Amino acid sequence: MTVGEIAQRLGFKALAGANTGLLDRQVTGGYCSDLLSDVMANAEEGAAWITIQTHKNVIAVALLTGVAAVIMTGGRRPDEETLAAAEAEKVVLLTTSKGSFEVAGELYSLLRG
Repeated sequence: MTVGEIAQRLGFKALAGANTGLLDRQVTGGYCSDLLSDVMANAEEGAAWITIQTHKNVIAVALLTGVAAVIMTGGRRPDEETLAAAEAEKVVLLTTSKGSFEVAGELYSLLRG
């Protein structure tokens, strides 16, 4: 399933990376963590990363790990500097008002259910 299909089915809003063709990238799994060092050590390439983090370091971690998208939960939105960095580095940022637990369950059901 692609990033775009997941965003559409789960009602996520694309904040960055939507015009880069990256919404067609296949999502191979998910990873839910707010600790950047944990994500760097354990998130797999192609995963959708679920987090409440919204600062610029998220972009660096997304690039380092090769995640397909970053899903920011709880209605959180990054600042303009982070959005600009995501666009420049071609990182997909999605947002939702849903909590991380709900998003993790829905994502699991879509990918494995």
